Formats: sequence, structure tokens, C-alpha cells
Amino acid sequence: MAITSANQLELLQTAEAVAREKMIDPSLVIEAMEESLARAAKSRYGAEMDIRVSIDRKTGRATFTRVRTVVEEVENYQAEFTVEEAKPYKADAEVGDEVTDEVPPVEMGRIAAQSAKQVILQKIREAERDRQFEEFQDRAGTIINGVVKREEYGNVIVDVGRGEGVLRRNEKIGRESYRPNDRIRCFIKDVRREARGPQIFLSRTAPEFMAELFKMEVPEIYDGIIDIKAVARDPGSRAKIAVISHDGSIDPVGACVGMRGSRVQAVVNELQGEKIDIIPWNEDAPTFLVNALQPAEVSKVVLDEEAERIEVVVPDEQLSLAIGRRGQNVRLASQLTGLDIDILTEAEESKRRQAEFNERTGLFMEALDLDEFFAQLLVAEGFRTLEEVAYVEVDELLVIDGVDEGTAGELQARARDYIEALNKKALERAVELGVVQSLIDFEGLTPQMIEALAEDGVLSLEDFATCADWELAGGWTTVDGERVKDDGVLEKFDVALEEAQNMVMTARIQLGWVDPADLVSDEEEVADEEEAEA
Repeated sequence: MAITSANQLELLQTAEAVAREKMIDPSLVIEAMEESLARAAKSRYGAEMDIRVSIDRKTGRATFTRVRTVVEEVENYQAEFTVEEAKPYKADAEVGDEVTDEVPPVEMGRIAAQSAKQVILQKIREAERDRQFEEFQDRAGTIINGVVKREEYGNVIVDVGRGEGVLRRNEKIGRESYRPNDRIRCFIKDVRREARGPQIFLSRTAPEFMAELFKMEVPEIYDGIIDIKAVARDPGSRAKIAVISHDGSIDPVGACVGMRGSRVQAVVNELQGEKIDIIPWNEDAPTFLVNALQPAEVSKVVLDEEAERIEVVVPDEQLSLAIGRRGQNVRLASQLTGLDIDILTEAEESKRRQAEFNERTGLFMEALDLDEFFAQLLVAEGFRTLEEVAYVEVDELLVIDGVDEGTAGELQARARDYIEALNKKALERAVELGVVQSLIDFEGLTPQMIEALAEDGVLSLEDFATCADWELAGGWTTVDGERVKDDGVLEKFDVALEEAQNMVMTARIQLGWVDPADLVSDEEEVADEEEAEA
């Protein structure tokens, strides 16, 4: 490959032909040629020299120049010289100036030509990778049709036109198998720039794949009349999709199903027979959950917004249907709503409510020295704790049959005495465990809370300030794809996560670890960001 011996116009024609074939800019090919020629010239004249090559874009003539830079102190005498040395070449020479001299072109030997070829090929490959990345990064989140090229270790390599995509083993629908030249439709999940070139990661199990398929089959979704709010999939088996219509005259479920099920059937066929439940979306979480648990019937729903948990009561005969095979139905409903779901039968719920009723009745009987009937009256009126009895308005106690002002006052006095005795006992126990006064004086902590903290080894305000909010209020951690409960020290006292955050931050401010001014500035930044997003 003796480039310099070729016709100069042929050089340009070759560059253009390569650029057209690889679909890259011709100037990139010419730059690669310039670099390869410069490298060959350096091997001829000396590696220390700064040799540059310029190829005329019109004529194809290659010009070889030696460049020397004016510096204060010379380190490489072949490519640098001082101001004094530069004066003969440039009268007003200053540090940083460059002096160029044209040198004779070089004839490439076999080794030099091979080296030049490698440089050109490398540059072309890099340009191809850049073009491929720029093309596909904008297509992430869309569906693409491709042809199966080969299978490597369970991963399917797919020809997607101007590049190759990887359909990993875990992104395939379970029962699927492919042969070379099979046509395949995939979702572009991610496009990443890596050392060996851009990697296009495909998926057929992603929930977004189903959403995009429905967008292709249902014109109302494509036009924005119907929105897909949530998708949950058990790939190859079952899926649930929540939809809502912005036009009151259009039924979102009917539009997605289509005439005689034609639209949904097209999606089912693409997903290898995956059964799809189309569910109307609702802002009200309990209503939406009732829809999501279809085909099971739901008797009652109890929502705990703070814990992001929901209890569902179903008839005894509906329990297996609500749970589904291997818990599939309830799992998909949980993914769809973003809530943890506890399913109880009516019998289990009744039993639990009775147990809670008996427990509260027993508490009031013991603490307030009441007979069973009177304690049951209190529980039936909605009183759950001694604090509610002690500090509630008297009028709320007078509603109970047979309770006058004197009886109400006596009840509250007994409740307060009992609470004070418990507080005194808890505080004495905490002091025995080594709690210091700084924690006792901290506002927001009850004696029972201080005792619980002491049992967990939190003995001072400094110890308390080092606690994480979830250590106090509890939380959830995802382990191997499943949510695991983390018990908090103060969780049994109904301390919410936000409340725990505020208490810990207050402790840090009191100790001087945090400047309140910094918190104000952070809050202002968050508010500005929210306004900008809005």
C-alpha cells in the first residue's frame, strides 16, 4: 500500500469511496491518511521531529512540513528552538510561535505502508463507532426490527441495520429460541459507549416493550388520547397494563382490546401468548387496586399511605384467585400500583379485628380499673390508647352512654396517673442503662422512646444525631429483587420517616454539626429546581 506513489486524485477518490461505504465523513478518512503519512515520515526523518502532512482537498497533493516551536528552554532540539535560534527564520519570533519548513515527501516501504494502513483502518473504525452511537442513542426507548445473526452463550446478536444489538439471555421471553436469519422485534433498552464500540442492549421482557407495542397497535395511544399509566409483566406468562382516556367518549379498555380483540391479540402474538389484563387507571389508590386485582372480587381495602402498604380483604372462596398461581396476580398488582399488598380473607380479618378489640379492652380494664362492659364501650367509640383517653376533649367522652362530667374527669385522671407511672418507670430504666441528661432533655422524645433507644445502645444526644432516619422509623430494602422490612427503634411508637429526619437534623443543629443557614439555602435550591421543572 504505497500511498505516495498513487495518483493524487485517486487518493481523494479512494477516501470518498471508503467514506461512502462506511457512511462517515470523507474528511475523517483524509485526516486518517494525513496521520498515517506523518507517521511514515517520522520513521524516515526521525521520531523526535514534529512532521505534519496536509492533503489538499481539491487536488489531492500531499504537503510534508517540519514544525518547530519557539520555547524558552529547549528539551527536544529536533522540534524546539529558542527565540535567538528562530530569528533567522522569523524576525519577530516570540515564545509559542511555530516555524514551518517544507520537507521532501517520503516513499513508503512495505512496513511503513502496513503501519499506515492500520492507522487508517483504526480511524475509520472509530468514526464508524461514533456514528453508530450518535444514531442509536436517540433511538433508545423505541422498538426496532432486526435479523438474528448468531447466538453466543445464550445471548442473541441481532443485526439492526447499521450496527449490532445484544439481546441478553435474561431479556428473552422464556420459551423463545432463535435461528440465524430469523426476523425479530425488540425494544432498545440502553445504548452505551464502550471501549470496543457502542453497545446496543435490546430487550423483549421490558414493560416498556409492551407499552410501545400497544402504541403501535392502538392509534388513540399514539395520538395521546389514551395514556398508558403503568405496566407490570411476568414475561411470557401474564401482564397487566393500566390505561386512562382523556376523552370521556372513548373507553380506554375497549380501544386497547379492539374489534373482537384484534388489537390486543396482535400484541399477545408478538409476546408469545402472554395473557394481558387491561385495567382502567384511577387516581384513587384503593379503587385502582380493586381494578388491578381482577378477576378476583374485593370486599374491603385499607390503605396505609405512610408505609405504602395496603390491606385487601377478599371472600374466602376468592383468596386463591386474588393471589394467583405462585402469587402472580397479587405480585403484578403490587408492581402496577407501587404498593405492598397484604391479602386477608374475611374470616382472618374478622379474627384479627376481634383480637385487637380484646387487646384494647384488656388494656383499659387493667390501666383504668374498669369492668369489661365499660372498657368495651370505650373501644367501640374508637379509643385505642390511654393517651387518647387522657388528653381528649371531655365532650368526646360525654358522648358515651352513662358517662357524665364527673365520670369523664375520673377516667382522664386515672389515665394520666397510669401514663405518668409508666413514664417514670421507663425513665428510671433508661438511666440504669446509662442514658445521659442531654438525650432526656431533647424535645420530641417520650420516656418510652428514650428507654427503647437506650436498649439499642443510643445513650446520648451525640449517639442520637449519628442515627439514620430509617434506623429510627424503619424502612424497606430491596434484596435480590424482593423488598425486605427494616425494623426501626422507634417504629412501634408510630414515628414517621419525615418526623425521624426532622428529629435527627434538630439534634445535629443543637450539637453544632449543621448550620441552619445551609439548610435554608438547600431548601431554596430545591424549591427553585421544582419551579424550573414546573
